[in-house]
Amino acid sequence: MSTPQSRAHAPSCPVVHGSPLAFDGPKVPLYSSEFAADPHRVYREMQRQYGSLAPVELAPGVPATLVVGYDTAVRILNDPEHFPADPRTWQKNIPTDCPVLPLMEWRPIASKSTGGDFLRYRQATTASINEVDLYAFHTTVEKIAIPLINTFCQTGTADLISQYSFPLTFGVANALLGCPPEIGQRIAAAMAAMFDGIEAENGNKMLSKAMLELVSLKRTQPGNDITSLLLRHPAELDDVEVVHQVAGFYGAGIEFQQNLIVNTLLLILTDDRFGGSVLGGTLSTRDALDEVLFNDPPLANFLTTYPRQPVLIDDVWLPAHQPIVISMAACNNDPAIRAEDHTGNRSHLAWGIGPHACPAQSLSYLIAQDAIDQLLDALPEIRLAIPADAPTWRPGPFHRALAALPVTFPSSAPLNTY
Repeated sequence: MSTPQSRAHAPSCPVVHGSPLAFDGPKVPLYSSEFAADPHRVYREMQRQYGSLAPVELAPGVPATLVVGYDTAVRILNDPEHFPADPRTWQKNIPTDCPVLPLMEWRPIASKSTGGDFLRYRQATTASINEVDLYAFHTTVEKIAIPLINTFCQTGTADLISQYSFPLTFGVANALLGCPPEIGQRIAAAMAAMFDGIEAENGNKMLSKAMLELVSLKRTQPGNDITSLLLRHPAELDDVEVVHQVAGFYGAGIEFQQNLIVNTLLLILTDDRFGGSVLGGTLSTRDALDEVLFNDPPLANFLTTYPRQPVLIDDVWLPAHQPIVISMAACNNDPAIRAEDHTGNRSHLAWGIGPHACPAQSLSYLIAQDAIDQLLDALPEIRLAIPADAPTWRPGPFHRALAALPVTFPSSAPLNTY
């Protein structure tokens, strides 16, 4: 019988191993609070024990292969022919109440499609994003950020998730998509249920209903927003297809954008390399964002693919139609490619690579950087209200998300608003 060590140091004549899904030992539960508390320790143990491909569970009874080697991830992400993203065969055997199904099931969007469908959805979403005036959008973020800061700047304390990053990203997503607040609030609640895996099936239904209301509204009252642009695109997406494109924008624009902002604020408030340097001007907020995108990307494990047929990679057979999940967090910290200092290095996988790379990178950077800069400019003496090693991370197989980020600061007068 082969050992983990023999897999990590394969001889020149390959020793072929079975699927990680067929591994007869315990699979690593990515949904546990223990994993959420210290995932990097678990990633290192996976790399030591299994090499580049590790057996995991995304939810109880839902096995997957987690890619924890950088070069292997790059190979898979650049080979959609052998590693397509369409999950429909896999999900046939998944119960409807599975907590990860709402995030993994097939939808008519680019990240879950192949071939002509992929091109059609990708072109529509990319064209709509490219219509956003990034220069003008600085003002939009500022108009949302300043009133939020004014709600707590005089109290001397705040939770930067519930009082700042969540309502900010929620407001920004609504502005981008032309969504009225009453519809957007239901969308936000549904997305939270789906990502936390709590009442995920109900959250999925809530999301679809609210999205359809938004699309119906934009059919009759179009504007200069992403939803209206999707409806006008030559791809001629129908209402259901537009609903799913908009849902994708909300998923990234609220949950992942919020986590990027908050994880970066945590870094700035706890790491002297960034706290003193960012506030003093030596290093930019962009440098802090890229440090987070290397170490604690908001989407830590995803970019899931499902091989059409069994595939041999790194001397391991990966079975057909079973999920291969890329761990961006583990791959970014793969000892084979990791450097001690990567200031200015943006070779991380947090945005994905290949045909499914995130098309909204510039917009996401802009929103996160503006949100952080507005807060630090207004409250330069802000400090973490708990020990640096005490933050609580929300369990979940995909995200890297804090439960709260309490801070203190000297009371400050409200800022001028527009």
